[in-house]
Amino acid sequence: MKTAAAVKEVQSTIAPFDVYCHCKDEPYSFILDSRMDPERLGRYSFVGASPFAWFRSKGNQVHIWQENQGETRLTGNPFTLLKDFLNSYQMVTKLPEGVPPFSGGAVGYFGYELGEMIEELPGNSIDDLMLPDCLLGFYDKIFAFDHLLSKAFLFTLGRASTASEAKTKADEMMKEFDTEIHNIKVQFETDKMSLKLGDNMHREENDKDFSSKLKSNFTREQYCRTVEQVKDYIAAGDIYQANLSQRFEAELEISPFELYCRLRTINPAPFASFLNFGDVVVASASPERFLLLSDKIVETRPIKGTRPRSSNPEKDRQYREELLNSEKDRAELIMIVDLERNDLGRVCLPGTVKVPELFTLEAYATVYHLVSTVTGVLPEDKDITDLLYASFPGGSITGAPKIRAMEIIDQLEGLKRNVYTGSIGYISLDGKADLNIVIRTFVIKNNRVYFQVGGGIVADSEPEKEYQETLDKAKALMETLAL
Repeated sequence: MKTAAAVKEVQSTIAPFDVYCHCKDEPYSFILDSRMDPERLGRYSFVGASPFAWFRSKGNQVHIWQENQGETRLTGNPFTLLKDFLNSYQMVTKLPEGVPPFSGGAVGYFGYELGEMIEELPGNSIDDLMLPDCLLGFYDKIFAFDHLLSKAFLFTLGRASTASEAKTKADEMMKEFDTEIHNIKVQFETDKMSLKLGDNMHREENDKDFSSKLKSNFTREQYCRTVEQVKDYIAAGDIYQANLSQRFEAELEISPFELYCRLRTINPAPFASFLNFGDVVVASASPERFLLLSDKIVETRPIKGTRPRSSNPEKDRQYREELLNSEKDRAELIMIVDLERNDLGRVCLPGTVKVPELFTLEAYATVYHLVSTVTGVLPEDKDITDLLYASFPGGSITGAPKIRAMEIIDQLEGLKRNVYTGSIGYISLDGKADLNIVIRTFVIKNNRVYFQVGGGIVADSEPEKEYQETLDKAKALMETLAL
C-alpha cells in the first residue's frame, strides 16, 4: 500500500501533555513524553490515539488488526512478520527538513520475552501476568513537538493503492486535523487549569508509608542469597555479569493516568511514556535509550552504574565523584559496551561501530547514572526489525555473555519480565525509530500495579549494596505510589 505524509506547523502554546489529556480516553492513546534534556535526548514528544491497525504477538502467535479489514492470525517469528507488515506500507513522499522524525507508524512496546524468539532459551519462569510479548498500534495522525525549537507540528498519513490517491487522502485528513486542533485550543482557553495535572500537581508532605503495601518476589535475604548464586556462576566461568531484578506489586488506589501524572512530575525523564492500551497500561519514566535509527545511523546508550542523589550538596557531590571513579562500575559498563558493540556488529557495516562516549555522568531526579554511547551504520538492505533481531533485548539489562546471562535470569528471578527491560518507542513508516529500555516503569493490569528494579552483578558485588541499589532505583516509583 502506498503511504503519503502531510505535515503542518502550528503556532501553539499547547504542551504535549495538554494534547494528550484531550485524547487520553480514546482507543490505544499514547504519549512519548520527553521531560528533560531537549538539546539532545529529550528533544521530541509525540501524541496519538485511535490507530488504523495494531500488531500483537505472544510466542509465535501473531494477531494483526487493520481498519476495514478486521483481524488476521498468523504463526511465525514476530520480528519477521512485523518486517513484512511494515514493508507493506511504502512511503511515497519525502518530508521537509527540520520537522520531527516521527510522522506516523508504530508506537508501543516490545516485551523482554521476545528474546525467546531470537535465541533458544529455557523459558521456564512463570508467566503470571500473561501480557502480549509485543503490542504496537499503527497511527496515521500524530501531534509532534520540538522542545528545542519550541515548535509544534501535525502529521497525517494517507493510505491508498496509488501515490496520488494517498497524497489526496493525507491532505483531506489534514483538514480534519485542523478542526481537531482548533477544538483543543478552545477547550484549553475555557478551562486551562483542568488539564495541568501533570505539571502542577501539588505534593503534600506526609508520613504515609506505602512500603508496607508493596509485595516483592524477593525478601532482602532472598535477594542477597540470589546475588551470591550469580557470583557462583561468575566464579565458575559461566558469565562475567548478570542483571538481577526484583518485582514489586500492589493494589492501585488511583487511576493509571493519575499515577503517570505523579510519576512524570517526580521523575522527569527523556524517554518517558504512557501507553493506554486497553487491558494493559504502561507508565514509564525511562532514562535509557536502547536504539535510535535515523538515516541508517544507529545509536545505543547503555547505562551501568548508579548512585543516589542527596539534598545535601556536599553529599550529592560525593556520590557523583564516587560513581565517576568507581572501578567496579566502570568495569561493568565496559563489559556491556563490548556486548553492544558485538550486537551492532552483527548487522551494521564492517568498521562502522564506534564508541564516541565511554563514561558520561548523567543526573536524574533521584539518581546519578554512568552512560556510554555506541554507534554504527546500517546497510541499505537492513531496517529496524533486523537491528532488533541482532540486539534485542538490550545488553545493559541482561549481562554478558548475553544468552547465558538470560538463562540464569530466567532460572533465578522465577517470573517473566514481560514489559520490563523490553523497549518502548516509535517506528516510523519512513524507516526511523527511537526505542527506550523499559526501566523505572509501572505496568498496570486489573487494578494492580507492578514495577521491577535490578542491577548488574559482577564478581566483586556486595549483596547488601546490590539490594540497596535496587531500592535507590525504585525511590521515584515508591514516592509516586506513596503520595
